[in-house]
Amino acid sequence: MKFTDGFWLVRDGVQLSYATEVRDVRVESKRFTTHASVKRVTRRGDTLNAPLLTAHCFSPAEGVIGVRITHHAGKRHPGPDFALAGADDGAGEVRQEGPVTDLTSGPLSLRLDRSAPFTLTFRDADGREVTRADAKSTAFATTGDGAHHLLARLSLGVGEQIYGLGERFTPFVKNGQVVDVWQADGGTSSEQAYKNIPFYLSSRGYGVFVNHPGKVSFEIGSESVGQVQFSVEDQTLEYYVVAGPTPKDVLSRYTALTGRPALPPAWSFGLWLSTSFTTDYDEATVTSFVDGMAERGIPLSVFHFDCFWMREYQWCDFTWDPDVFPDPEGMLARLKERGLKVSVWINPYIAQKSPLFEEAAALGHLVRRPDGDIWQWDLWQAGMALVDFTSPEARAWFQSKLKPLLDQGVDCFKTDFGERIPTDVVWHDGSDPERMHNYYSHLYNRTVFELLEKERGQGEAVVFARSATAGGQQFPVHWGGDCWSSFEAMAESLRGGLSLSLSGFGFWSHDIGGFEGTPDPSVFKRWLAFGLLSSHSRLHGSSSYRVPWEFGEEAVDVARRFTLLKHRLMPYLYGAAAEAHRTGVPMMRPMLLEFPGDPACRPLDRQYMLGPDLLVAPVLSEDGEVEVYVPAGTWTHLLTGERVTGPAWRTERHGYESLPLYVREGAVLPLAADDRRPDGDWLDRPTLLVHPSAAPAFTAEVTVPDLTGEPAATFRVRRDGDALRVTAVGTDRPFTVQVADGASAEGVGEVTVPVG
Repeated sequence: MKFTDGFWLVRDGVQLSYATEVRDVRVESKRFTTHASVKRVTRRGDTLNAPLLTAHCFSPAEGVIGVRITHHAGKRHPGPDFALAGADDGAGEVRQEGPVTDLTSGPLSLRLDRSAPFTLTFRDADGREVTRADAKSTAFATTGDGAHHLLARLSLGVGEQIYGLGERFTPFVKNGQVVDVWQADGGTSSEQAYKNIPFYLSSRGYGVFVNHPGKVSFEIGSESVGQVQFSVEDQTLEYYVVAGPTPKDVLSRYTALTGRPALPPAWSFGLWLSTSFTTDYDEATVTSFVDGMAERGIPLSVFHFDCFWMREYQWCDFTWDPDVFPDPEGMLARLKERGLKVSVWINPYIAQKSPLFEEAAALGHLVRRPDGDIWQWDLWQAGMALVDFTSPEARAWFQSKLKPLLDQGVDCFKTDFGERIPTDVVWHDGSDPERMHNYYSHLYNRTVFELLEKERGQGEAVVFARSATAGGQQFPVHWGGDCWSSFEAMAESLRGGLSLSLSGFGFWSHDIGGFEGTPDPSVFKRWLAFGLLSSHSRLHGSSSYRVPWEFGEEAVDVARRFTLLKHRLMPYLYGAAAEAHRTGVPMMRPMLLEFPGDPACRPLDRQYMLGPDLLVAPVLSEDGEVEVYVPAGTWTHLLTGERVTGPAWRTERHGYESLPLYVREGAVLPLAADDRRPDGDWLDRPTLLVHPSAAPAFTAEVTVPDLTGEPAATFRVRRDGDALRVTAVGTDRPFTVQVADGASAEGVGEVTVPVG
């Protein structure tokens, strides 16, 4: 939200009151509090008829410093609030020397100088300024409609770039944009977003998290071009500056605060196939799809039933449509015999025609208006109401309706929707409707995820979620929502996914081929390669099927090739997944995350690193031409063996069975021998694909995880003259070492391979 009219004036009807002069500083153990007047005080009379702003400065965790700005502290606070981890007594240390107060936490410090105008300066471990809230950067504003806002501005350095704020489909670098953190079902071609996260990451190696679950309005170098402004309609604004120095360090600290991603089961990384949305399907259709994939040699891991597995007008009643699926238990058993997992679509809405509507209403499990009426509308489902997940009883009731499906053989749920949440309602726990609008998605996905963990066991739970807010990364996987079937939509989907990855989300997927419309075969084939080189891979559409043979035999070949490739890569990919679970560093990484010191990598949004060592650049054109940037070093194409040297921009042309897919110099890729499934025995004769550097003292190490993500075996590589020696630790089973130049050898315990 903008409050000013250019540099000199404020907008009509707006009154701005800036924190101007420090009136006192009170040190409280590991934190301090200061009060700032909104004007210069030259005599006692100036303290009358004038407000103060209170700033509480503290550290909830090492390397994180929080600032809470309050105008009127007596405002009722009904919640909800983000659940944050942190030390109860604070992690910071306060030191005062003359007029200067310093709060230090790990490599980050905050300085307040009482002798100067009110300014908060954040510095790194070397004393360099990270960012600051200087004069006229902390304020409250009142507007002509009676609204009260708190706002803060943090400086932008020369050339500094801002990323994140959720899964945003607008330009990847957020400078110059206005971003409202407010859940919306807006597709992938607008400024609206399904996953709104009040957290941004800076190219200077720090992050900022605004601890407010409601609407947060960001002006990123847009109102004041040298600052990021964020504001809330409230009496309190709390934000955290998160230290680096690298972007990975920032994400690790941020996710330690808001929650690390759970580790999805290995089977979920295989190929998912859907019925699509409004298409006609029954068990015969499903069987034909499964048979068709098997006959064509395309391994399938998960089959998904979209909305119309339930009866029309009755979403959700959690009951199979008896006219279409008369024997759901038998059908699920037959799919299980094929080695498949099963997913079904749900949403948090109860249509009036559903038998569950009357039951939920009688139990008080539906959200109500202030006058006591149940909130309803006809958008999406006729007369639908909304489950009140703020009620523990309603959450348990919702889970009780899903459990019979798990007993039937369903393995996971696509938790769709959760964005269009009304604000003219009363919640069971008294939550503020504006704060609950975004936060509802968190309660919804947590409710389903916790049921899956309870019934399927930890490590087996996975959802396919569309909506999320801060902390939602704990309940993977998330997919990109409703996109069109075009190259442009493919690019915007990738842009949104990379933006989400810089917002703390470790796993992300998208609808291969696009959701709306029917893709041209060239779009579908290019999207197959992109989709199967993403964290999770799903074939899904709206009004048309997404089985590969609908798009020609070449599409079948492409689907087979990249599904088998993903399965071979699973020891490497699951290692990256386990890293995301442990550290918060995502699987799909924008280039700046791996190469923060390379300025050329900072704006890149059409390529990414898949894990630490694989560079992927999806082809976004019909003619196969693609521009790709390779950072410094020697890179080897995984499919062709071609070597290229960076830093360099390259223009390449690829057929449908290829794309820029480069392995980083010094990498060791563990490859599975069994490419028929994603969750096989990865230590059964694996191949270690070694890309040694030219350094005479080259060493490397790679760990192959087990199906729980724990280390199963470690392989240590070292150059010994004209040979590479690879030693296995934790396994006495045979393995093969293959060097990028083609030399290979097999053995047990230790393998030696000549290198040129």
